[in-house]
Amino acid sequence: MSREERPEQERGASGPLDGPRGKRLSRREAFRLAGAAGTGLALGAGGMGVAARGSRAEEASPDAEAVPFYGAHQAGIATPSQHRLHFTAFDVVTEDRDELRDLLREWSEAAALMCAGEPVGDVGGAGFSPYLPPDDTGEAIGHPASRLTITFGFGPTLFERDGEDRFGLAARRPKALAPIPPMPGDALRPELSGGDLCVQACADDPQVAFHAVRNLARIGRGVVEMRWSQMGFGRTSSTSRQQETGRNLFGFKDGTNNLKAEDERAMDRNVWVGLSEGPGWMEGGTYLVSRRIRMLIEVWDRSSLDDQEKTFGRHKVSGAPIGREGEFDAVDLEAEGEDGEPLVPENSHVRLGAEGGESILRRSYSYTDGIDRERGQLDAGLFFVCFQRDPGRQFVPMQRRMAENDALNEYISHTGSAVFALPPGAREGGYVGEGLFAGA
Repeated sequence: MSREERPEQERGASGPLDGPRGKRLSRREAFRLAGAAGTGLALGAGGMGVAARGSRAEEASPDAEAVPFYGAHQAGIATPSQHRLHFTAFDVVTEDRDELRDLLREWSEAAALMCAGEPVGDVGGAGFSPYLPPDDTGEAIGHPASRLTITFGFGPTLFERDGEDRFGLAARRPKALAPIPPMPGDALRPELSGGDLCVQACADDPQVAFHAVRNLARIGRGVVEMRWSQMGFGRTSSTSRQQETGRNLFGFKDGTNNLKAEDERAMDRNVWVGLSEGPGWMEGGTYLVSRRIRMLIEVWDRSSLDDQEKTFGRHKVSGAPIGREGEFDAVDLEAEGEDGEPLVPENSHVRLGAEGGESILRRSYSYTDGIDRERGQLDAGLFFVCFQRDPGRQFVPMQRRMAENDALNEYISHTGSAVFALPPGAREGGYVGEGLFAGA
C-alpha cells in the first residue's frame, strides 16, 4: 500500500499529522512522533520544533551564502561553479512507484532546507527523545549554506531495465535519454557507471556537500541504495564569465570556449530542453553526462613542456591557444608554423574540441581517490560533468572525435560514465520530477 493510500492510519485524535507549512510529515518524522507517543513522551515540544524549523526556513533572509532550491531550472546547472562537489548515483530497490514518487518529494523538501542552511529535522535539544536517532546527521551544524546546490536526475534504467518497464514510466522516457555508446579506449568500470537516480551536491564547503548527500541517502534508505559516489575539489571550469577558468591536475586551463550562463540565447539553444523536443515534463530541463577520467599523472610529469602544450593546443601559463596571447583568443585552425604544419596540432585537445562546433555547459572537478597500489601511482584525475539539450547530438560526436584522435589519450583513461535527465526546477510546495508522475 502506498503512502498516499494510508491517510486514515496516520490520523490521530487531533487530525492528520501535518508538517511545516501544512505538508504531510515524512516517514521519518511520523515514525519519530508515533514512537514518542507510544512511550508516553510529550509531543508538544517536538511538534513546536517542527513548526519552528518551517518558520525559520521561510523567514531566512537571502544572502550570498544561500542559493534558492526552487525555481524554473534546477540550481547547480547554470549556478556559478562552487569549489567542491559530491556526486552520487543511486539504484532504486523498491518496486513501488508511489514510494519512488514520495521519496522525490521528501528529497526536494530536505534539499530546500539544506540549501537554505537549515537542518532537515531535529538534531537534538530540548523536547527530543534521547532514545531516538536525530532527523539530521548534524555535521553541518554551525556551517553556513556555502552556496550549496542540490540537483537531481533520472537515468535510463529508471524507465526500463532488461526490457522491463519498472514503474510504468517507459512511455515517458525521453528519446535523448540514451546510454552513452562505447568509445575507443574506454576502460569503464560498471561499479563507477550508470545509475537510476543521481544527486549532484556542489558547495564551497566540502562538509556541507557531504552532509547533503549523506542526509539524502539516509532519507532514501529502503527505497534506494548508493551505486557509486565521487567527491571533487578545485573546479576545473567555469559556468560564468565572472569566474576565472580553473586548472586541471595537468596544470592546464581547459573548457575555456564552453558556454557561460550569461549567454541566455546560447543556453536556450544548447542546454535547456524546449517544449517541441518533448516529453512535456522535461521542458526547461537538461541532460547531464558524467565521465570519470583517470589522469596518468606520473607519465605526464615526465613529458616536456613543448609536448604538453602541443597535446592541449594551449600555452600552459597563459591558457592562450598556441600562437595567441590571451586565454579567450579564438583558436586559429588555419595558422601554420615555420615548418608548414598547423600551428595548433591536428590531434591537439583544443583543436578537436573546436572543430565540430558543438556547445555544452561544463561543470567539472578534480578528484583524488588515494593510490593505485598495483602501479604505485596516484588514483587522481578529472570528474567531467556537462549539460546539453541532447547528448547524442552534442556530447557523443565530440567525445568520439576526441577518443579517436586526441593526443591527450596517451595520458588519460575513462573509467566511469553515466547520463541522466534533469527535470526542470520545482515550484515551492512541489518536488523535482513532479511532471513525470502527473497523470501516470
